[in-house]
Amino acid sequence: MAPVEATRSSLAVRPFLLTAGRVAGAGFAAGGGTGGPLPLETQVVSTSQGLSALERLTFEHHAIVDACRVPQSLAELAARLRLHLNVVRVIADDLRSAGQLTVYVPQASTAQDVSVLRRVIDGLRAVPDSRGLPRDNRPA
Repeated sequence: MAPVEATRSSLAVRPFLLTAGRVAGAGFAAGGGTGGPLPLETQVVSTSQGLSALERLTFEHHAIVDACRVPQSLAELAARLRLHLNVVRVIADDLRSAGQLTVYVPQASTAQDVSVLRRVIDGLRAVPDSRGLPRDNRPA
C-alpha cells in the first residue's frame, strides 16, 4: 500500500509545484489591468511568439501553448489536458504575460444577459442526444 500512498501524495503536491505556490494568476480587470483570477470561460489562443517558443517551454507550458492553436476556454483546456483549472489559470496568465498566449476575457454584462443565456440553452437543446434524437422537447 505504500506505493499508492506515495503516488497520491505526489499528485497532491504537483499543482502547487507547477504554479510556484500561486493559487491564481494576476488576471484582468475590466480596464485591462490586473485583477482577480481569469474566469473559466475565458478564451485563449496561442500567439506566433508562443508557437515559435514551444521547444523551449516546460512540459505543461508547452502542452497549453500547443493545445491553444485552436481558441478554447480555460475550462475546455483544463479538461483536455487533465490539469486542475486553477493550475491552467495561473499558467495561462503567465503565458499571456510572456506574450505566448492571447487571452480574451468575456464581458461580465454579456455573461449576465438573459437573452444570451436563452440562446445558449436553445443551442444546447438543439444538440442531438446519444440516440440522435433532438432534445428540444424537454422542459426548461
